[in-house]
Amino acid sequence: MNLESEGTFCLVLHSHLPWLPHHGSWPVGEEWLYQAWAHSYLPLMDLVRRFAEEGKRDMLTLGVTPVLAAQLDDPHSLRALHHWLGNWQLRAQDASTLWRGDPLLRDLAAGEYKAATHASEELEARWRHGFSPVLRSFVDAGTIELLGGPLTHPFQPLLDPRVRSFALRGGLADTELRVGHRPEGIWAPECGYAPGMETDYAAAGVRRFMVDGPSLKGDTSQAHTVGSSDVVCFGRDLEVTYRVWSPKAGYPGHSAYRDFHTWDHEVGLKPSRVTGKQIAPHEKAPYDPALAADTLRLHVKDFVETVVARMRSLRAENDRTPMVVAAYDTELFGHWWHEGPAWLEGVLRALPEAGVRVTTLRGALDAGHLGAPVDLPVSSWGSGKDWRVWDGEQVSDMVESNAALQTRLLSLCRGGLGRDAVRDQAVAEAMLALSSDWAFMVTKDSAADYARRRARVHTERFDTLASLLSAGEHTRAREKAAAYRAEDGPFGHLDARSL
Repeated sequence: MNLESEGTFCLVLHSHLPWLPHHGSWPVGEEWLYQAWAHSYLPLMDLVRRFAEEGKRDMLTLGVTPVLAAQLDDPHSLRALHHWLGNWQLRAQDASTLWRGDPLLRDLAAGEYKAATHASEELEARWRHGFSPVLRSFVDAGTIELLGGPLTHPFQPLLDPRVRSFALRGGLADTELRVGHRPEGIWAPECGYAPGMETDYAAAGVRRFMVDGPSLKGDTSQAHTVGSSDVVCFGRDLEVTYRVWSPKAGYPGHSAYRDFHTWDHEVGLKPSRVTGKQIAPHEKAPYDPALAADTLRLHVKDFVETVVARMRSLRAENDRTPMVVAAYDTELFGHWWHEGPAWLEGVLRALPEAGVRVTTLRGALDAGHLGAPVDLPVSSWGSGKDWRVWDGEQVSDMVESNAALQTRLLSLCRGGLGRDAVRDQAVAEAMLALSSDWAFMVTKDSAADYARRRARVHTERFDTLASLLSAGEHTRAREKAAAYRAEDGPFGHLDARSL
């Protein structure tokens, strides 16, 4: 067989969490960050490192939002993760005593201790200076293609054009400072798009971005330039992507996999497998790694067969070499789906053996997968594929508040001469308030109270600083700004004069 004869496959992973340090711990807050760090980011980078050591290039396209990178580089977060991993080891030791009467659970506790110890060793050996040096090595080696994005992952279509441009330029500059490369591509937050945004992208130096499949009416087997610009969009192939994870189904829900929602709260570990969708937590069977591994092999095989079948169908339909883009949140792999990192490795190794070329978005363009120009509609990757999650009735008050905040923000930044640390911090607070996560969490009723509180806190902090400046109370303003920066200081380079 001619290797890579079936077509081109691009895996795109989108890594993002809102700013969490100093804003609570459990059940929402820093615990969320450390779980995702330990169970998704560390294993993914370990996989990428092994690919790099094997000399492999262009294995996947990895989006990392600036606000996530800031957390993974933050000294407070690094120290706290170190303690969290140590606590994980202690919890595993406690579980080995508590669960000693059940052979499966006893082995699970031993496995948890081993995983926690390995994560601690990885953190100390490779991550002691943060995420960016780790990431930079893989970007330098060409193992991955890096996507960037706006500063705090705001829903761009709802931003004033000046704020939108500032957030995007600031985000790209932040990534360049951390990694030494200015990304040519972005994962547009929530894949949110409004006609004309490609012009903003071109002005900021963005050459490619992601949209959801329905934005292209399902024609995702090629990339497309947008409108009259040279900016290229790639669409998620939902037929393939949803095989893994969809709003209703996917591999992670299989009965053999580890159950995300069931905890043994005495030790803070997850001892159960899914067992069944209608099974009460206390009736779920204990997790069996061997059973999960057998199921994983079947799901790797199923996914590869799904990709090949999709490519053959597209080739028959279009008479050209097809491209398939599958895109997911990084946090699905490990944090939400315990077996996810192993599945990723299995798929990325098995696809070339099945005659599929695995590459990045950049590599797909180099291979000629560029079709005719398109005009994109108003769209997102959220419910309904429109803006309703971020602009719907449930969050109408937040939309109104954010619009008013942007007006005050632009007014504050007008006419400044020298750089002002107070204005810089006020802008940072406004950016944090405008994160798309808060509206998403409210609409989906996922820690909605926390999300509303976070949006309100950052807006109030902005208004406090703006009021002090307006009143001429510069000493108090500087004191307040310094106190806020100690908690919320993700972007040291942020300069209000750019607005």
